[in-house]
Amino acid sequence: MNNLDNPRQNHLLSALPENVYARIFPHLESVLLINGKILYEPWEELFYAYFPTTCIVSKFVFTKNGGSTEIAAIGNEGVIGVSLFMGGKSMPHWAAVRNQGCAYRLPRQVFLKEFEHLPEKPNDESFHYLMLRYTQVFMTQVAQTAVCNRFHSIDQRFCRWLLTTLDRQSSDELIITQELIANMLGCAEKVSRRLLKNYSSRD
Repeated sequence: MNNLDNPRQNHLLSALPENVYARIFPHLESVLLINGKILYEPWEELFYAYFPTTCIVSKFVFTKNGGSTEIAAIGNEGVIGVSLFMGGKSMPHWAAVRNQGCAYRLPRQVFLKEFEHLPEKPNDESFHYLMLRYTQVFMTQVAQTAVCNRFHSIDQRFCRWLLTTLDRQSSDELIITQELIANMLGCAEKVSRRLLKNYSSRD
């Protein structure tokens, strides 16, 4: 296992105490997630939680007319699968890989067993409390995205998208297409073409 394929690259897994990490480590499965891979569809039952290390996963919704927009992005700071411990088995949106790379997936039953394993006293580093704290951060991110989508210009939203993407990857190189930008920002491809042209001209 090299530095580019290590569960501890995920910030949540890295923050776990050694005894907790040792319990779940044998159940972590390394997976390579390619661009466009759907991790789950609306109302589809989840069987795994995914901890990204070098990939970025988008959560997005489709409108009735076929349009789409990104509502959240998850990289090595988080986990895909909070609905597992929130009382539901599915989510009303899509989760798809937009920047390919590695992740570690944990079977649902192992994830839930560890979440239900409460320490004798509240411990911010336990799996249970760490997942709750992450969920609060994730909800804040979704709220900020909603405000940005409502009040910021398309150029400002694109800049925010670029910065949050760069924050979640190990290199400064971005592989993006006008189709990807259109899907993530919910704009027409002619608009995404202009954004991509303006971005490229600054290199």
